[in-house]
Amino acid sequence: MKEYDFKGSWITNREFCELKPENVFHRQLEAFEPPCDGLRNRHILFRKCFELKDISSGARIYISADDYYKLYINGRLAAQGPAPSYSFRYNYNVIDVSRYLKKGRNVIAVHTLYQGLINRVWQSGDNRHGLILDLVAEDGVIISSDESFRVKAHSAYRETGTAGYLTQFLEEYDSRAPEVGFEKAGFNDESWENAEIRKYADYTLTEQKTDMLVYEKIYPVKTEAAGNKMLLDFGANYVGYLNAAALGKSGAVITVRCGQEMNDDGSVRYNLRANCTYEETWILAGGESRLEWFDYKSFRYAELLLPDGCVIKDVYVTARHYPFELKTALRKEFSDNEKLKSIWDLCIHTQKYGVQEVIHDCMEREKGFYVGDGCYTAAANMILTGDDKMVRKLIDDGFLTECITDSLVTCLDCSFMQEIAEFPLMLIYLVLWHYNFAGDKAYLEGNYEKAVKLLEVYRRNYEKDYLLCNLDKWCVVEWPKNFQHGYDVDIREGMICREPHISINAYYIEAIRTVNKMAEILGMGGYRDLEPVTDAFEKAFYDRDKQLFRDGMNTDHISLVGNIFPFAFELCPGEECRENIINMISEYKISSLSLFCTFLAMEGMVRYGRYDMIKEALLDEGAWLRMINEGATTTFEGWGKDTKWNTSLFHLTMSYAVLFMADIDIKKILG
Repeated sequence: MKEYDFKGSWITNREFCELKPENVFHRQLEAFEPPCDGLRNRHILFRKCFELKDISSGARIYISADDYYKLYINGRLAAQGPAPSYSFRYNYNVIDVSRYLKKGRNVIAVHTLYQGLINRVWQSGDNRHGLILDLVAEDGVIISSDESFRVKAHSAYRETGTAGYLTQFLEEYDSRAPEVGFEKAGFNDESWENAEIRKYADYTLTEQKTDMLVYEKIYPVKTEAAGNKMLLDFGANYVGYLNAAALGKSGAVITVRCGQEMNDDGSVRYNLRANCTYEETWILAGGESRLEWFDYKSFRYAELLLPDGCVIKDVYVTARHYPFELKTALRKEFSDNEKLKSIWDLCIHTQKYGVQEVIHDCMEREKGFYVGDGCYTAAANMILTGDDKMVRKLIDDGFLTECITDSLVTCLDCSFMQEIAEFPLMLIYLVLWHYNFAGDKAYLEGNYEKAVKLLEVYRRNYEKDYLLCNLDKWCVVEWPKNFQHGYDVDIREGMICREPHISINAYYIEAIRTVNKMAEILGMGGYRDLEPVTDAFEKAFYDRDKQLFRDGMNTDHISLVGNIFPFAFELCPGEECRENIINMISEYKISSLSLFCTFLAMEGMVRYGRYDMIKEALLDEGAWLRMINEGATTTFEGWGKDTKWNTSLFHLTMSYAVLFMADIDIKKILG
């Protein structure tokens, strides 16, 4: 696909125009000093007025911004983006804007954010800020970003702290700021400066292949007012922005609290379990003021502490999410079971309202595009909707990180450098799952060499006598640690794991087997003979007396977690071993596992045709049903609210239950 050739320039304000980009990429275990220039939480506005004699039905805008933009045309929100991406393959959006234009005077207004933090959300903290756009009609370019655009920092957003892992800013929003209403046609920008061309614009632009976000207004299902407090319940967890209009005196302050659950005393728990404190303030301008948060939150409840004489006129959530159209039904044999239907509904709501511009793991603490979690969540989204674009984004952006480290990183399209050994191997499986679903042989062929190259990196850097060891990447195995069943290998993050152990080696064998399957589909010779690798695996980890697998090469410890991997990947040397693992699962139950091993256990059940065990796992009262019994409207980051020290109550990973519940041939997809 030929990329669009922008006529416009990257524009910014005086503060950023001559800054050189900073490198934020490094290996996780390398010493690294992040740039410390103090630039953070910069809300920078752009405006351009222009005349139109006629309106073209094909008018479209090509636009991008770093880190993020909200585009307004004639006072109406037209789009926001781009989806997170790296500067060396940075997304731009193409948007049909015909319906926003009019004859005569028009105004384009863009609110951009440079967050400036090293986190899992964007590639930020790198001194890159700017806006680029072309407005194009049938007759050609109407306007382009240049020095005629007016620019001004938005003074309404004052930082009061951060939420989660430096994920977003908590703020005081001041409706009295002179920039409020900048998007409206009649706004006076004469005091603003002219934009400046960014001197060091090192982006390689590529059209965003995923769709733009859609929005819904969600009104409260319950509103209670007592004294100066208003409590709002929107009926379920959503991702988005609280919107409200208020009448009150200039300078009066409203405290805004959001949360995913209630305290025992009936107040909103705004100190979230996920270590986000959703308490912010809103200063009124006098007359009618409107709350305009820029960044989104994950919440169900809101609590407004009102000053005397203040009246709230209108309040709702603008829920944002990736387009979602359900095209897959619940399996018929499950549809007459109310408990199974409730699990299905829980996962569908999570998928519909949780998937954003990327597949996040949790919607508040991290907002991270994690490869491992994402493989399961993206596959579930593809199965439910028939839309494979999110899967392709994960695969494409995952392999793209080869330029950061040849063994790939863990969290994509951001400045936070983390490496987990299993996750790149899981990406290889996703490539085959995608082919098994979509049948796109050209896409499979395009990724085959990338998968081979990745495996050769693992082979060169970590393989000794057919086993992986000396891993300078974290082996997560299962998460959180209290679900690891005493896994007896030192796999702590931030250190090199010297010992060969069963988890990473089982993942490695499955990745090699997967690439061999790809080669067979493509009519090529196999990538690698698997027999010596599986022989070394069995010799290192299999206890022939107990007919179960040990956790590591230097331990006699046998755990359920350690045995889940050979069960999932069909590495059991005989029926007795397989039955022993099945008996362990029945004894300990699926609820004794967590994010990663639960999926693998159910994958093994599929491969061995044990669909009775899948139903039993789904109906385990300590698993998905526990979430529902604890009031979940979205899947948790664990089976219960207290199963982790910082549990997210809107975490997408466990929505993968739908893969084992949907009316599809899951065995064919998993290969």
